[in-house]
Amino acid sequence: MNSVQIGGLAAGVAGFLSYPAILGLTHRPPISIFAGISGRQYPGGASRRAPAVLGNRVNIQVNSQTMKTTDPRRFAMANALRVLAMDAVEAAQSGHPGMPMGMADVATVLFDSHLKFDPAAPDWPDRDRFVLSAGHGSMLLYGLLHLTGYGDMTLDQIKNFRQLGSRTAGHPEYGHARGIETTTGPLGQGLANAVGMAIAEQSMAARFGPKVVDHHTWVITGDGCLMEGISQEAITLAGRQQLAKLVVLWDDNGISIDGELSLSDATDQVARFAACGWEVRAIDGHDVAEIDAALGWAKSNKRPTLIACKTHIGFGAPTKQDTAKAHGAPLGADEIAGARAAYGWEHGPFEIPEAIRADWRGTAARGAAARAEWQVWLGNLSNARQAEFARVVAGEPPKKLAGAIRALKRQVSAEQPTVATRKASEMALSAINPVMPETIGGSADLTGSNNTRTAGLETFDVGSRGGRYVYYGIREHAMAAAMNGMALHGGVAPYGGTFLCFTDYARGAMRLSAIMGQRVVYVMTHDGIGLGQDGPTHQPVEHLAMLRATPNINVFRPADAVETAEAWEIALTSRAPSVLALTRQGLPTVRTKHTNRNLTARGAYVLAEADHKRRAILLATGSEVAIAMEAKALLERRGLGARVVSMPCWELFAAQDEAYRRKVLPVGAVRVGIEAAVRQGWDRWLMGERGTEKKAGFVGMESFGASAPAEALYQHFGITAEAVAEKALALM
Repeated sequence: MNSVQIGGLAAGVAGFLSYPAILGLTHRPPISIFAGISGRQYPGGASRRAPAVLGNRVNIQVNSQTMKTTDPRRFAMANALRVLAMDAVEAAQSGHPGMPMGMADVATVLFDSHLKFDPAAPDWPDRDRFVLSAGHGSMLLYGLLHLTGYGDMTLDQIKNFRQLGSRTAGHPEYGHARGIETTTGPLGQGLANAVGMAIAEQSMAARFGPKVVDHHTWVITGDGCLMEGISQEAITLAGRQQLAKLVVLWDDNGISIDGELSLSDATDQVARFAACGWEVRAIDGHDVAEIDAALGWAKSNKRPTLIACKTHIGFGAPTKQDTAKAHGAPLGADEIAGARAAYGWEHGPFEIPEAIRADWRGTAARGAAARAEWQVWLGNLSNARQAEFARVVAGEPPKKLAGAIRALKRQVSAEQPTVATRKASEMALSAINPVMPETIGGSADLTGSNNTRTAGLETFDVGSRGGRYVYYGIREHAMAAAMNGMALHGGVAPYGGTFLCFTDYARGAMRLSAIMGQRVVYVMTHDGIGLGQDGPTHQPVEHLAMLRATPNINVFRPADAVETAEAWEIALTSRAPSVLALTRQGLPTVRTKHTNRNLTARGAYVLAEADHKRRAILLATGSEVAIAMEAKALLERRGLGARVVSMPCWELFAAQDEAYRRKVLPVGAVRVGIEAAVRQGWDRWLMGERGTEKKAGFVGMESFGASAPAEALYQHFGITAEAVAEKALALM
């Protein structure tokens, strides 16, 4: 085809169905479609060209028999996806049937002829990755996994869609079932995850060879994904990096929850992607021949590809097709019956004829053959290289990591430098990166401030895929989401830096790191008022509380270079994300006696015991541990014993047994918490854990910061050793 009127009579495709003819309702007029932009004239074969015309109202009358006769096998396979989506949403009385119904043809062609996968080995490292970024259409993914034969996606799971304990959550949840590559639902996240997956694929291919690592990442996005700001960060990063094995399939249906997309958006997405360095093509998303050709073309491109698939949301629904009513609610019995009649589907709810099931199961044959060939290539590697490949794919740390950390700790305790913990982090990375070749670092345009690039770490770029440092640009959100994608892909260990206050920008992806339990390390420097004159916009006071309130994420605020090295060791050996909150200002070494034990792994520990009878326990994190030590000295001069407890990671301390926590925080003494941040969260350690309100105090921030040198700010806000000693005295 040279051009196709999307929504019109594309060659070989019934874009819409004539319900009067199919249902025998001869008194009903042809359906009238209001698809917002469904009348666009697309150049079907030309790449990197924007639509020529914005369309208006389109009146279409097409008989579905055309689709049945053109490619009856794929039409039936796609209809199986549609009816499963309708039936599951109806049974749950909750969900989004419209997108799966509209994108069923695209998904069928993708799985039937292009996607490299094997349900018998769902975690095969060289499989293609399929990401449903438009996660509200989760029944499309669940239907695909069920029909292609993934063992844990049974028909009972489909029937229990959105029910407690089922694998079929409202939005795809990583870990619930094999074949769900990432958790999606927050729109745009899956798209940005896919960018990270594509980066990881290229990195691993450079390391282990293109015969062992050679796969594509395919993404289905919706209009909502592309309206979210993270999408711009992600597509510009992918375009700059020329990630040729990344293919985005845009469900261009022109409908959002509020109605026609034109109510809120007029973006020419094809031109937008082209401007960002992508190959682009617009197609009829119900023309299987055109879909097939476009997917094949995408695999040959040298840059990332956008395929704009013009589809009809709720395809086949007699009155709700191409309306918001098909988007996020059950269709209802009458509408489902009409759609079934339109498809010629004569089977009951959740019934899939065996012949159609056999066609779907047959789609895995290509993947099984490809996996067998891949096993041969893997076997051609040396035993050592095979073992290394298996190690990094499994996410196991190298044996040399622990020794490298111990050596650094010993050196720091002996030399006792005064350094910012951001610099201490660089020292740790300088020991880690040579022995852990799977690390991929980066920064959101703050490399020199975050200290995230170490000597010898080459740049990951178009001509140097073996490089291990990514310049993300000012894209905190996409950086975080891409690191999630790298971690999910496996084989690499991502870390990335920005300022702690800019976790505001990265927050959506950081939350998903925690939900999915991914090993992602967030290097967050400039962790408080100690950053000085950049002022309150850059001085985080509430961010530690926000991060600590997030389940399943370890927040480290180390006091010196020893604790920083220990925090890195934990972060790289954990099955959870980690945040390293690091200072701009120099800090003295407080761990002056070397031990091989990783004390930070306990979350909190006694750094200095009272010299006199214990009257106070001073609890502190990060830069304020040194202040606590000074306050201890002031109290001891008065004959008042004070214990100093360093608390680099509250989450790990909370996970310790009661006996250990009681040993660190015994009953009796007054407690003062010290942190250049808000008090929220501190009362658990001050008043709980055998403490009492009348013996609890806090020295920290009660407002935003100010612009001034760090020393002046600590004095101004009263975060001093003298203030801590006075607070303890007042409580005694």
